[in-house]
Amino acid sequence: MQYKTVISKIVSKQVIETEWKKFMDAEIIIIGGGASGLMAAIAAGRKGKKVILIEQKDRIGKKILATGNGKCNFSNTYQDSRCYRSDNSSFPIKVLERFGVDETVSWFENLGILVKERNGYLYPNSLQASSILDVLRLETARLGIKVYCEERVTKIKEYNQGFRVFLRRREITGKKIILAAGGKASPQHGSDGSGYLLAESLGHHIIPTVPALTGLKVKEGFCGKMAGVRTEAAVSLFIEDKLVSKDIGELQLTGYGISGIPVFQVSRYAGKGLLEKKKVTAQIDFFPDRKEEDIWRKLQQNIKAHPDDFAEDMLTGIMNKKIYLVLMKEAGIKANAVVKSVPTDKWRKLSAYMKGLSLHIIDSNGFETAQVTAGGVDTREINERTMESKLKKNLYMIGELLDVDGICGGYNLQWAWSTGFIAGNHAGTD
Repeated sequence: MQYKTVISKIVSKQVIETEWKKFMDAEIIIIGGGASGLMAAIAAGRKGKKVILIEQKDRIGKKILATGNGKCNFSNTYQDSRCYRSDNSSFPIKVLERFGVDETVSWFENLGILVKERNGYLYPNSLQASSILDVLRLETARLGIKVYCEERVTKIKEYNQGFRVFLRRREITGKKIILAAGGKASPQHGSDGSGYLLAESLGHHIIPTVPALTGLKVKEGFCGKMAGVRTEAAVSLFIEDKLVSKDIGELQLTGYGISGIPVFQVSRYAGKGLLEKKKVTAQIDFFPDRKEEDIWRKLQQNIKAHPDDFAEDMLTGIMNKKIYLVLMKEAGIKANAVVKSVPTDKWRKLSAYMKGLSLHIIDSNGFETAQVTAGGVDTREINERTMESKLKKNLYMIGELLDVDGICGGYNLQWAWSTGFIAGNHAGTD
């Protein structure tokens, strides 16, 4: 009886091993069907490798369709180390030196994309994000890359000098794995943070994550009175009263606080500060192209010329009425007060607010509205020449999963293309 049981176990094991060999036609398994995952799949597929791409949403590339307001700003001709943020600041540029903008443009042109440039911003000439996704999708089909959608990876284990990937409905094995599961931003498009759990299970460390390229919520309730206003402004972000970042552009005032490109650009620093429970403030300069003395001089001219008018009339034509009514109240000036009755120090205070209104940041808008994640897999554990893990051979990590986030302007997609190509190309070469 015992003998038969042993034989039964041996036979069962042989059957299982045979079944696994049937699945072992995947030399490379890519987890995540976003921009970096698709780029990696194609790069590896062109090396003649058998590739399986796993995506948990019902179709690949959903997040690509949402980029650039649907126009897909897929890169930018201007590249600088300051365009990418990471705890390991030298890492991003080292990667981009191996596969940068010129290589990316040529790569997409070879897929059939006609590239349009607008002030350095690069788009498909169709101005449709679907064009970028379509050429990627078509190339994966041409290369015979097997795509499994609506499949979630629950765990990964090392197996027979390769890896075993456990899905909800099946298990597959492969010699190499490329993790391209994204971060936490825009979970509706598939980035739910599950990639970090997989990376940790394989021995990697995660730099704490926060939303980036998103709006910021403020303590001051008066922002609601300015909701809907868009105006050119400079936004300076302070953590514990120390300036950490500044940007200029179109500021959007909302019911919860502040938004718009300049806010997006500094938001990752706000998130980091809040995570560390530090005081975070933003200073808004409504006249970034003028000195405070120039604003004060103009205000004085209006006061002197119209001493018997109402105070609110002094700023007509200078700035948006919704904004100046709030600033006047904060300066202690009643809108219907007669100009000559208002003390000079209050006018001076108003002038200072016009050049520097301080707001206390209490939160960000969260991952649901964020365009990208700041933080992620520690890049000191990744080889910048190959994107292969320094901790585990044949394991690669790319895209937003890594602790690299770009500013607005096509930089996060460029990061996806660069890391995806390098990983896929190297995994396919070995």
